[in-house]
Amino acid sequence: MNKNIVSLGEFGLIEHITHNFTVQNPSTVHGPGDDAAVIDAGEKYLLVSTDLLLEGIHFDLTYTPFAHLGYKVVVVGISDIYAMNGCPQQVTVSVGLSAKLDLPQVEEFYRGVRMACEQYGVDLAGGDTSSSLTGFSISVTAVGKVGKDKITYRSGAQINDLICVTGNLGAAYMGLQLLEREKRALAGVADPKPRFEGYSYILQRQLKPEAQAGLIESLAENGIVPTAMIDISDGLASEMLHICKASGCGARIYLDKLPIAHETYAMAEELHADPVVAALNGGDDYEMLFIVPLAMREKLTNVSGIDLIGHITKEGTGAALVTPDGEEIALQAPGWKNEE
Repeated sequence: MNKNIVSLGEFGLIEHITHNFTVQNPSTVHGPGDDAAVIDAGEKYLLVSTDLLLEGIHFDLTYTPFAHLGYKVVVVGISDIYAMNGCPQQVTVSVGLSAKLDLPQVEEFYRGVRMACEQYGVDLAGGDTSSSLTGFSISVTAVGKVGKDKITYRSGAQINDLICVTGNLGAAYMGLQLLEREKRALAGVADPKPRFEGYSYILQRQLKPEAQAGLIESLAENGIVPTAMIDISDGLASEMLHICKASGCGARIYLDKLPIAHETYAMAEELHADPVVAALNGGDDYEMLFIVPLAMREKLTNVSGIDLIGHITKEGTGAALVTPDGEEIALQAPGWKNEE
């Protein structure tokens, strides 16, 4: 990868190549810079999001079952729609197929796509196929709708708002580390028998994550419209920094409030890794980071499966992790700029 591109990083590159585009159609409400594009469709907003997944970068077919991959592709797409407080309705899936793939494998992939579509009530509405010389490549586009008074961007967080997350963090990353460890250990072994006993949870979190449909339903039931929201695909730190930049604010997240599963701690101890780093920078969790006004704290008690982990601070204070003894550690988001 060109060094100049590397120095920009993933999100710097996106900003660099899109900053001079101007909106030419009044129906385009919001373009690049959030989880999904927003298009005026009359009574509601139409949400559109696209993700690209490449073999060797985003998944490894050595240990990724094709059905799991198909399921995950849909989750990756619709998670962006949920992050705008919307409801996904359709997906399109386009694939570039390498010569090493056979028809049963492709069928398994689409079986996983179908399972996810049925699970989340979305339709496979199209796509494209092509040959590929560089491995299996996948593009998923998700389409959904949201009420104009319910849409949530990354840019609405206010001072003293509460920072919340669903589920737990870091498990998917530790699942990936386990898979990579066993791949290395069993390379060249004729009859490989990976050691996965006791770690089915973190493996599922990596190979077959779930989107946060339940959160969107629960927020609506309790009359809560977040001031900002984003899905956690690149790690908590990265997503929090996105919200801070878009909202012009700072944040304080408390270390002892981070939800980390005991299976994540166990795998981290076995690998001599830091579970907090996994939670902050691991990615692939597909949980939701969302911000709500302080006045809605009591309503939050009716929303299950969430943790209150911090609060929004004024602009210029930065985003930091606060340790139990009061030390503040600046949040950092490496992204792919370090992956050369």
